[in-house]
Amino acid sequence: MAAVTALALLAGCGGGAGGATAAPTGAGRIQVVTTTPVLTDFVRTIGGPDVDVYSVLRPNVDPHDYEATPADLEAVADADVIVKNGVGLEKWFEDAIASADPKGTIVDASTGVPLRSEDGGEADPHIWQDPRNAQMMVAGIARALEAADPAKAAAIEERTAAYTTELQSLDADVAAQLAALPNKKLVTNHDAFGYYVARYGLDFVGAVVPSFDSQAELSQRDINDLVAAVKAQGVKAIFSEASLPPKAAEAIAKEAGVKVVEGDGALYGDSLGPAGGDAATYIDMVEHNTKVIVDNLR
Repeated sequence: MAAVTALALLAGCGGGAGGATAAPTGAGRIQVVTTTPVLTDFVRTIGGPDVDVYSVLRPNVDPHDYEATPADLEAVADADVIVKNGVGLEKWFEDAIASADPKGTIVDASTGVPLRSEDGGEADPHIWQDPRNAQMMVAGIARALEAADPAKAAAIEERTAAYTTELQSLDADVAAQLAALPNKKLVTNHDAFGYYVARYGLDFVGAVVPSFDSQAELSQRDINDLVAAVKAQGVKAIFSEASLPPKAAEAIAKEAGVKVVEGDGALYGDSLGPAGGDAATYIDMVEHNTKVIVDNLR
């Protein structure tokens, strides 16, 4: 257990690195700033050639802790539409908005989404992990884009309808795959999959960092409780996350006598993966996570 203890202070490690990615600006396009790669993918998918998107965070970067750059503030100030996840995911962004004094519309993508919380406390910000919530997020973003340039509304509406159909198919496919699992016990790096777990009937045993915030500190009691639960409940694997170091998950898995799923099999809890990878888009990410879970729990 000593090796696990030594990792307790390292588990909530996300790193504050960000660095925006932006499309070249074009005359007549709606200028959009997004905080996370998930939102960037939503905007690019339904906005198509009618939008230019400045994404504050790069793929595979933890969104819980970030410091806005001067370039971020400039983009926010000049944007027609600014999209944030909300529910406290990007608390750092409120200061950026205040500093930039934007004139564009600010969209909270969580508006209308049914929120979950632990024991009536802080709400879980990882709302996109349920594709039904993603449909609501996309609908809210679409309304803001259409209002920003009514001449583009018909095209945006058409793309939104097509993407919504894809999200509905994704949801049905994931539900079918997970329904067939005989062992539905899930342990992850941090508590980022609550909406996914609730939607698809998984049994969430616990997380290495038992918090919605990956930056939270891990106590020795948390470690002991998780190891005991893994042993007692017949958990088959502990799933690490791509944006978090796997060392604490590895140590706890070793102590509990189960495998840790990491590397190419790591889940995407807080972000998408890089372009060209198997989690480069929202749909790719959900499909990747589902395949990894099914392959390791069946």
